[in-house]
Amino acid sequence: MRRDRPGAAGSTRTRWAGGSDRFSGHPPTPREILDDDPDELCRAAGLSRAKAASLRSLAEHIDSGDLDLERLHELPDEDVIAQLSAVKGIGTWTADMFLMFHLNRPDVLPVGDLGLRHAVEKAYGLSGPPAPAELERIAEPWRPYRTLACLYLWQMAQATPQV
Repeated sequence: MRRDRPGAAGSTRTRWAGGSDRFSGHPPTPREILDDDPDELCRAAGLSRAKAASLRSLAEHIDSGDLDLERLHELPDEDVIAQLSAVKGIGTWTADMFLMFHLNRPDVLPVGDLGLRHAVEKAYGLSGPPAPAELERIAEPWRPYRTLACLYLWQMAQATPQV
């Protein structure tokens, strides 16, 4: 299940990997991103200045060795979140999504995900979306499969009743 907007990531990927000669038809390396002109990068990839700044921060962390993407799978969830959150523009929600959808971690609860909070509100008949601490309490019985519970709740929230 993809959680990004349809076409958003794919559109940028297409511009870099074949839709443009900017990086010889391949996704850019961190060094290529850092060596590129930030304004040109924005235009070529269709990024806002804020997204380009985040991308450059990510490239800096990888290029300096502060972030080793190839070793993240070896780390506990809390360490992955801490390392990713050190990058400008990457917060806990993004780190949670990375844990769930890239590292396939089975017990992630993205308490900052408003869609999940609304799905829990609906499933549990609450008067409003639960606060993060309340969501933690509600989700405690879902351990060690909170990722799977989230997938079901997101799916339920997107389902349209058949009449």
